[in-house]
Amino acid sequence: MDIKVKFLGGAGSVTGSRYLLDIGDFQFLVDCGLFQGRKELRERNWDKFPMPQIDMEAIVLTHAHLDHIGYLPRLVKQGFKGPIYCTLATAELAKILLLDSGKLQEEEAEYAQKKGYSRHENPQPLYTMEDAEAVFPMLVPMSFDKAFKIHESVEVTYYHSGHILGAAIAKIVIKGENQEKRLVFSGDLGRYHDPIMFPPTLVPKADILWIESTYGDRISPTNKPEEELGRVIREVFDKNGLVIIPAFAVGRTQLLMYYLFVLMQKGKIPKVPIFVDSPMAINATRQYQDFHRDHQLAAILDEKDQHPFQNDQLHYYQKQEESKSLNHFKGKGIIISASGMATGGRVLHHLFRHLPNERNGVIFAGFQAEGTRGRRMLEGEPTIRIYGQEVPVRAKIYHVEGLSAHADQAELMEWAEGFIEKPKMTFVIHGEEKSSQTLAAKLHDELGWNTIIPTYLESFLLFEGI
Repeated sequence: MDIKVKFLGGAGSVTGSRYLLDIGDFQFLVDCGLFQGRKELRERNWDKFPMPQIDMEAIVLTHAHLDHIGYLPRLVKQGFKGPIYCTLATAELAKILLLDSGKLQEEEAEYAQKKGYSRHENPQPLYTMEDAEAVFPMLVPMSFDKAFKIHESVEVTYYHSGHILGAAIAKIVIKGENQEKRLVFSGDLGRYHDPIMFPPTLVPKADILWIESTYGDRISPTNKPEEELGRVIREVFDKNGLVIIPAFAVGRTQLLMYYLFVLMQKGKIPKVPIFVDSPMAINATRQYQDFHRDHQLAAILDEKDQHPFQNDQLHYYQKQEESKSLNHFKGKGIIISASGMATGGRVLHHLFRHLPNERNGVIFAGFQAEGTRGRRMLEGEPTIRIYGQEVPVRAKIYHVEGLSAHADQAELMEWAEGFIEKPKMTFVIHGEEKSSQTLAAKLHDELGWNTIIPTYLESFLLFEGI
């Protein structure tokens, strides 16, 4: 038996994670992400999939962010019919995120046609809500820490990776006639001091390792990001401004709500209205109660008067009319809305409205990929194109890095040092060029690892005749 891998995404970029494994009589995909960010990356979503979908027999997901699951509806629409394995929480979150993604795809195509700013005469969505719903019956939820078979020769075990609810490290054991090999995919690794999620599980052995490198070139400035968050919020409020926080609906929004609750309870910021203007984030927040064993807040959520997701300051806005009413809000307040990189969603409406006001502040609370509006604002571009119009950026732009759900370089190295045996080969993935190169060099120089930075569509023979 030979084992091969082809990198269909998540190589040379922090997006579109898709890794095709081939053991001869069985081919399966690890993650099935959407490309986001730069235009040339987004256009890959429309490319022909490099193999007939009917030849691929299964998908193993690490977690529910769209850059890991967002291509599923298109793949299923093109003919994929196999099981899609994931953790229990990932299955529920995937339904929420994919449905929302399909809705946004439809709305953006409709709006582009209405306003005439698409180069296509009849712009079409990448997929629809109906396409997203077709994925749901194919999801196969599995528990953490329990091995399960996806083929007579392939066994998978999920371990907590931190990052977001349900996120997993995937250990894949492939048994040949003569020997067995362990392949480990880190997925996205979380922080070691995250107040909500468990720290990443240490794995002692991998023959081949895939390790993410989102923050492979940087160290988080602090283990107490709530202090920096409080400081920038006070700065905006001193000008009687409004705070807008673009945030991923799953993970980042819940972490922000937790920190804002703590800051208000401790008197470090005033008690002001917090508007969570994201139906997806609201639905995702409910899952933290349902899957309380998957995070560290179980005891806190039992205390009704200390509940970070249920208090007098929080206002959950599901309906579009409620969202639009924020146009007329004046004074101090905080709006949390998706998407986290300002690539779509309701947050664009708020940025369109409030960016021109110099009293306001926009806080980015996580990684901003190349080519996204978030990245361009952080880099100081004076205007940002939203809804086909150039919007002046007069609001102050902040970046609170410590709020990221990704492990920084030190934490990535700490996790890597947990391997008792050196992997024979380590693929450094899911990172921009500088991040991947920096982490690959550090793993090589300090741990003596054989590291490889794969490129898009590159293939490797991992083992021959096992």
